[in-house]
Amino acid sequence: MKKGEKILFGIVIFLIVITVINFTVLESVRRNSEKPLFPILTHFNFTPEGLHGYEIYQHSNCYSCHRAVGSGTSMGVSLDGLGSKHDENYFYHFLKEPEKTYGAKTMDHGLPPKDAAYVSDIPDADLHSMAIFLSELKADQGSSSAFEPPKGESSFIDAMVDMWAPDGWRTQFKDIREWLKSKTEEEKQNATH
Repeated sequence: MKKGEKILFGIVIFLIVITVINFTVLESVRRNSEKPLFPILTHFNFTPEGLHGYEIYQHSNCYSCHRAVGSGTSMGVSLDGLGSKHDENYFYHFLKEPEKTYGAKTMDHGLPPKDAAYVSDIPDADLHSMAIFLSELKADQGSSSAFEPPKGESSFIDAMVDMWAPDGWRTQFKDIREWLKSKTEEEKQNATH
């Protein structure tokens, strides 16, 4: 090997060693820490029927594509927190007729030969239980799965809106943060009366 190749090879090996060390230290800290490294913004509190829906979800191998309750794969949409975006009625109709409910083509849910076409054929009572399970997967305000943005002011969100929103969008659309502020003020006024 030439001198330059040896130097380049040495730099690459050094970076790989540093990466492995950093990963090992981070995993060690994560495993031994009493508190999570990052805040957990999704939660669930299953009713008996929701728990039954979770069992159907497991026995139907839905976790081979979806992540829920902290396990599964990330091949499909993560289900944790989706109950903050939709209700059980929406989930039931999505499980029964996915493309009609979603309003567009879906990757795996729908009519055969799609991989998850079998979901539509699950008995209605079980689909209803699965819909309740999905509706009970909640997310805290500010989570990427939540309808509402983080509480308080956010210079990051303001900068992103200023950078990416088209001119005049505020005249056509209402910023959800303004709506939440007015809703909170109304609730305070109603509480004092």
